[in-house]
Amino acid sequence: MSYLLGIDIGTSGTKTVLFDIYGSTITSSTKEYPLYSPQNGWAEQEPQDWWNAVCKSISEVLAKSGINANDIKGIGLSGQMHGLVMLDGEGNVLRRSIIWCDQRTALECKEITQKVTAQRLIEITANPALTGFTASKIMWIKNNEPNIYDKCKKILLPKDYIRYMLTGEFATEVSDASGMQLLDIKNRCWSDEVLEKLQIEKSLLADVYESFEISGKISKKAAELTGLAAGTPVAGGAGDQAAGAVGNGIVKEGIISSTIGTSGVVFAHTNTPIIDMQGRVHTFCHAVPNAWHIMGVTQAAGLSLRWFRDNFCESEVETARLMECDPFVLMDKEAAMVPCGSNGVIYLPYLMGERTPHLDPDARGVFFGLSNIHTKRDMLRAVMEGVAFSLKDCMEIIKSTGIIANDVRASGGGGRSALWRQMQADLFQCAVNTVNSSEGPALGVALLAGVGTGVYDSVPQACEAVIKTEKTLLPIAGNLAAYEKYYDLYKKLYPALKECFALTVVTR
Repeated sequence: MSYLLGIDIGTSGTKTVLFDIYGSTITSSTKEYPLYSPQNGWAEQEPQDWWNAVCKSISEVLAKSGINANDIKGIGLSGQMHGLVMLDGEGNVLRRSIIWCDQRTALECKEITQKVTAQRLIEITANPALTGFTASKIMWIKNNEPNIYDKCKKILLPKDYIRYMLTGEFATEVSDASGMQLLDIKNRCWSDEVLEKLQIEKSLLADVYESFEISGKISKKAAELTGLAAGTPVAGGAGDQAAGAVGNGIVKEGIISSTIGTSGVVFAHTNTPIIDMQGRVHTFCHAVPNAWHIMGVTQAAGLSLRWFRDNFCESEVETARLMECDPFVLMDKEAAMVPCGSNGVIYLPYLMGERTPHLDPDARGVFFGLSNIHTKRDMLRAVMEGVAFSLKDCMEIIKSTGIIANDVRASGGGGRSALWRQMQADLFQCAVNTVNSSEGPALGVALLAGVGTGVYDSVPQACEAVIKTEKTLLPIAGNLAAYEKYYDLYKKLYPALKECFALTVVTR
């Protein structure tokens, strides 16, 4: 029997999954690690934590499965996008990684826009300058930590740092590189014009591959640390959103995914690079050759629910521990006891600023409408509804570009919640499906590795062979009417509060 390994380096932890060539999960392992916020709006992680998690999870998967490592035909890497990893000439990490949800780079975004011009930046990179993207993080290091920048010899994204540790190769691929804001999106290569205007040496960047291409092989040292077989091929892989899209079969037009992970993403495949000139949604290269994707992003989707759990649900966590179940299952049941609209409580999920549709790093979370009649349950459901409202914002903008949603597929940790899927079905007014695998990004990059090693003929063929739709939730008659007045109010709150948000943010 032949196998494929998918490794997803996420924000909360790394998940390593072993699949057979039919897409069935053999075994998996997840290892968590911390996120550091040294200042309000900042977010950093230690690359060493990712590497430790990768080594431990691979070793555990191999031990639990009992397979011969030589039977793994290929490895795929997925990871959180936009994070900045800086290495010195010896390959050592120079500082903590500034990750995707960090919001410190507002001034650098203005600088990038001034140097490249707003129109030219969108024409080349398909997006306006955003605090979450890697280019602004690079410029922040140049401006604020020049001693670190001067020592830097290589810039990598999170999953590509893991590739380097596994193979010794400096490589990236088109889907993840798109989020650096240094890539010519239409031509799928680094932009000499943007690099020159920002005075970033191209030599600092990794070689760019298509997502299915083999980018390196497991080194002897990595084999000793993980138990993998030296020489095992490692594919280009994909950024987490493109990887999750492949793992959900979003590889042709008409199929859209709605993912609730740490962030929330509505993702649509397109055969041509469609660009929103207002920059409300992102256009990136897809992990499918000669294809692109549009996605709307809400920064703190699952993060909002996790924040609520960690700060207000101590009793649920303790009960879940005694019952040996997930606290989110209990929280789901509590939220389901509250009617649509959360009895008038509205939550804005802007804990880490926002991207779609507001592009505002200063935006912050809000509970609106609280009174003495409200309980924790109302607030809990309001968090879930606020995230669903934000995803509806994303969906409406994507539809406005001319993209049609014939099939919406829910994924991510939040996709396991029938209540959250039902909210989306009601708000999107269409069926929301799940697929036969919940492994999303890990499955997606395993399939890409399968294409790169000849197990499958193409990415669409791999998805057709492996991925099937399963559970379907239809809109419930009457729920949309119950939601509409609250969604309309939700849309009014950000403009009303916009000028106040900046007053709550700690300046650097």
